[in-house]
Amino acid sequence: MDTTKTNIENACVIVLGDIGRSPRMQYHVKSLSETRFFVDLIGYVETQPLLDITNNSNVRIHPLIPFPDLNLPTMVKYVFKTMWQALTLLIALISVGRPKFILCQNPPAIPTVIVCQVYCFFARSTKLIIDWHNYTHTILAINSNKNSQIVKMARLIESHFGRKAHVNLCVTRAMQKNLDEIFNIRSTVLYDRPPNQFQPTCIEEKHELFMKLSKTIPLFKGSESDRKETEEFLESSAFTIKYIDGQVKFKPGRSGILISSTSWTPDEDFSILLTALELYEKVATSDVLHYPHLVCIITGKGPLKEYYISIINSKVWKKVSIITPWLENDDYPKLLSTGDLGVCLHYSSSGLDLPMKIVDMFGSGLPVCAIKFQCLEELVRHGENGFVFDNAAELSELICTWFRNFPNNFAIINHKEVINQNLTKFQQLRWDENWKKNVQNILDRL
Repeated sequence: MDTTKTNIENACVIVLGDIGRSPRMQYHVKSLSETRFFVDLIGYVETQPLLDITNNSNVRIHPLIPFPDLNLPTMVKYVFKTMWQALTLLIALISVGRPKFILCQNPPAIPTVIVCQVYCFFARSTKLIIDWHNYTHTILAINSNKNSQIVKMARLIESHFGRKAHVNLCVTRAMQKNLDEIFNIRSTVLYDRPPNQFQPTCIEEKHELFMKLSKTIPLFKGSESDRKETEEFLESSAFTIKYIDGQVKFKPGRSGILISSTSWTPDEDFSILLTALELYEKVATSDVLHYPHLVCIITGKGPLKEYYISIINSKVWKKVSIITPWLENDDYPKLLSTGDLGVCLHYSSSGLDLPMKIVDMFGSGLPVCAIKFQCLEELVRHGENGFVFDNAAELSELICTWFRNFPNNFAIINHKEVINQNLTKFQQLRWDENWKKNVQNILDRL
């Protein structure tokens, strides 16, 4: 975008969380900066944001100062942290000038939407747009009684300030209906769609990524036996071989790749996947000729990661290996395209939001097994573009069926073809086109 044009306007995007782990809000920023907006992005910078953000001359990041790690009682700490966040957010807002609108994500509603609405009240020309990813009150209810005072207060704040917002966006039809019927809030659905970097890749690109990651992940390294098996061998990973003539092939008898992305939070019960893999281990070790070794790659950061890693490290398996790498932004989309099957354990606290990680996997051509909840059918259709399960036993059965006689499971080869065709259709609508269709006209009317 040419910033010398006279119609450039200012917009402010707020993420009261880690910007680098808020992909939807980053995509908003990128889309805004490519139209007619200069964007001030306010949030915490704990992990590296997308290069499309950091290298964009039309985007200015304002890092928030995190709350000090003080040893305080839980409720006291929550109160002081909220006050700290409100003050630092308000200072950041005042420093950016007067934008045409503020786009903030919910959750968290406390103190984000309150501070934003207060700012908009005094800066009369600034409009508030709330992007509803989920509900704050249902997330708080996970670790509290749904009738507790903090949950009731969060619900009241969301309903009150949601109605005051100039525009409300949401992630599903089910949430749109719920906002309308329960809170009398009108909203526009903006489904998450994969950006262009989430694409299927050819085997040569897969091999390049395996070789790159093998420098830091021993499980991805090729073995000395590869050279003994063929004189035309040039280099190898654990999954692929590159020959002297440049041709790349998958190794015969290679391991299957199972990929899961998680935020390691209470709304994702990771024990379900561990139990499913234990069941797979029993089946595979009792029938070694028909089931491959599985490499389970789990990406992401979150509060429960160390807890589950300690459990993983205690396991002694013969047919399953688990690794938990943290990947560069550019490598994550490529890794998804190398997988044979994805697993999503996200269970919506409200039953009204959809996991973006599934959108990313579908964009990369990766079929997904997703745990069932209320509105999941808006994204995953069982047997058509992925699979749905209720518990660890069902997930294990899906994994066993998918990987039996891998990679030549002729019993489900037609099924795989149908899924691949539906994923190809899904990939035809990307974030940019979807955003322009559903959001840009709203901004033009502000």
